[in-house]
Amino acid sequence: MMKIRSPLLILISFGVIVSMRGELDIVTGDFGLSPDSMVQEGVPQGELSGPFEFHSKIIKDTVRRYWVYVPDQYDKAVPANVMVFQDGQRATNPKGSLRVQNVLTNLIHDGSIPPTIGIFITPGNRTTESRHYPDDLGMSNPNHRWPEYDVLTDDYARMLIEEILPLVGRSYNLTDDPERRVIGGTSSGAICAFTVAWNYPDHFRNVISYIGSYVSIGARPKTEETDSEWTAGGQDYPAMIRRGGIRPLKLFFQDGSNDLDNDWGDWFLANQQMVKALQYANTKADETGDTGPRYVEKHVWTDGKHSDQHGGSMLPDVLRWIWSESKE
Repeated sequence: MMKIRSPLLILISFGVIVSMRGELDIVTGDFGLSPDSMVQEGVPQGELSGPFEFHSKIIKDTVRRYWVYVPDQYDKAVPANVMVFQDGQRATNPKGSLRVQNVLTNLIHDGSIPPTIGIFITPGNRTTESRHYPDDLGMSNPNHRWPEYDVLTDDYARMLIEEILPLVGRSYNLTDDPERRVIGGTSSGAICAFTVAWNYPDHFRNVISYIGSYVSIGARPKTEETDSEWTAGGQDYPAMIRRGGIRPLKLFFQDGSNDLDNDWGDWFLANQQMVKALQYANTKADETGDTGPRYVEKHVWTDGKHSDQHGGSMLPDVLRWIWSESKE
């Protein structure tokens, strides 16, 4: 039987809630990792395989790496839940802020979440100099990150759905139920995760967004000669959410009141706009008697900067909430 902590604990278990910036509740604290994010003695460890190198036919002239985590409890006769996390090199870093494979191991072991296979993918790196992913990048960003993560096109989603998932699915029994798939990321990886679910809710209906870059990184002039016509960027999402149809999505947002504020935009304000847009869409649907789906949204605002630390500390409880039946 799965163990589910109250979603309200997400709001109160990380520190003190203080009011700042008007009526916003800002959670403060040290946001250290809990035992749920650590390797635990006596807990059967799953297998993290990789990195594997991948050349996409959809996002041409790029190379990327990916890792696959398979829990000890995996049964090939039963389709496993799926978790996809962007910036896979950081998501799987055993000394990093996320340590997603450890969280999956511990939560599956104690029954908090079902057996889940994790797929961790780096952004692409252009193959103009080498067909292989650079060994010296470490935790740094490959050079094709923003054209994949920060744009509102469906190229990355198609690569994931049409290429990566079938590739991993050759070796493992993956669920095709969108309710049992979650996609997450931090910063530009977060808006990338949202874009996948926004465009393809029949494939992914759960989103984890930490310090999401819902700003103008992907908005560029269509030609170098003029700046009068620009491509869409993350700053357009609130308007699209308010005016578009509601997708059946369950979403968790975390951002910090000291996040970036630069030429691309104000990250904290942008994340608030995302949440307000989702709430508005639900309210409008209620008021007009729309019988369709509603967004299920939860957010936590902290006093953090542009860092994975605060989101990483919340990941165990966020996954408990994502896989729970909670609609609050």
